[in-house]
Amino acid sequence: MFTLLPHTNLRRIIKPVTDPIVFLLAKAHVSPNALTLVGVLGSAGAAALLARGEFLAGGIVVLAAGALDVLDGALARATGQVTRFGAVFDAVMDRVSEAAVLFGLLYYYSGRDARQEVLLIFAALAGSLLVSYVKARGEALGLEIREGIFTRVERVIIIGGGSIIGQVRIALWILAVLANLTALQRLFVVWRKTRDGVNKGESGDTA
Repeated sequence: MFTLLPHTNLRRIIKPVTDPIVFLLAKAHVSPNALTLVGVLGSAGAAALLARGEFLAGGIVVLAAGALDVLDGALARATGQVTRFGAVFDAVMDRVSEAAVLFGLLYYYSGRDARQEVLLIFAALAGSLLVSYVKARGEALGLEIREGIFTRVERVIIIGGGSIIGQVRIALWILAVLANLTALQRLFVVWRKTRDGVNKGESGDTA
């Protein structure tokens, strides 16, 4: 169906770029949760731009706000501020950010004869939520779910890049299809690991 390879960690690839920024943020005593909130506000701003049809500006802000999602976790680790609440708060705010951006697009297309785009937005949002929900439920069983062919980083890049180049419909098709495939992939991973008894009171390694 699809290859169950561990998700490529893009954060490691961009680490040489993010480390100096994280260092400066730590020196300025910026908290990870505050950075998360700024990212949410940025996504809200992007949503407002997209709702007005300003796709170029909206796409740029989407990518900028998405970059903060990489920085807040790195900042928490660098400053020793990793907490269970912070992890939950970050995950919830990520969903809020994605929903806000897609709502902005929904608002724009709902006022036009664009049924296809409206349906794609619904499918993309559903897939995005399911990707995170399956991961959360798997981790509640004691599983480590790292697999994912299309996670948040890719979704931000696709919707932001698609908006910038004026190919929102194509971006929505990619989001709708690959986000839901990723949810199915992760569901299969949970089935495989529970079948193999990985979650019997232990923290299983990623296959």
